[in-house]
Amino acid sequence: MIIAFHKPFGVLCQFTPDQPGQRTLAEFSFPPHTYPLGRLDLDSEGLLLLSNEPGLNNRLLDPKTAHPRTYLAQVERTPEPGSISRLTKGGLVIQGHRTLPCKASIPNPQPEFPPRDPPIRYRPSIPTTWLEITLTEGKNRQVRRMTAAVGHPTLRLIRISIGAFHPTDLSPGSWRILTPAESRLIWQR
Repeated sequence: MIIAFHKPFGVLCQFTPDQPGQRTLAEFSFPPHTYPLGRLDLDSEGLLLLSNEPGLNNRLLDPKTAHPRTYLAQVERTPEPGSISRLTKGGLVIQGHRTLPCKASIPNPQPEFPPRDPPIRYRPSIPTTWLEITLTEGKNRQVRRMTAAVGHPTLRLIRISIGAFHPTDLSPGSWRILTPAESRLIWQR
């Protein structure tokens, strides 16, 4: 069984809190014996997969499979083509790790999402732009560190797809069990 969950902002990707009062996956009434496949940071949102299948986590996250994960990152200002090129070429050094090439673009039209609670930092003199970034690796806070390295700090980060699976029917905090056909999409590149 694989579950698609839209993780809200401020929810820890584990079932027990690190600190009292912290929101965790336990509040969303998942079936017994499920665990997250991968992670999203506390301040990131979007698609998180959970499963009850042992070994699936290793299969999904093994760097040898080069499994794509796509994010929308709301960044400060509008990146110039040179900044996008620096993201896509790879080679940015993030915490001693040299990033692999990735896909990065400015979607047109720009996506629209309901405001986040709490809202992102807002400065009227600094516009924001959404970037679409697809990685095949997943270092800790990698998208945020990459956009910051090219001069565009991430204000909001939403994972929208894993493999070819791109759900559009999940609102923050909702989840559903995937059909066999949807589960196969996860493994497609």
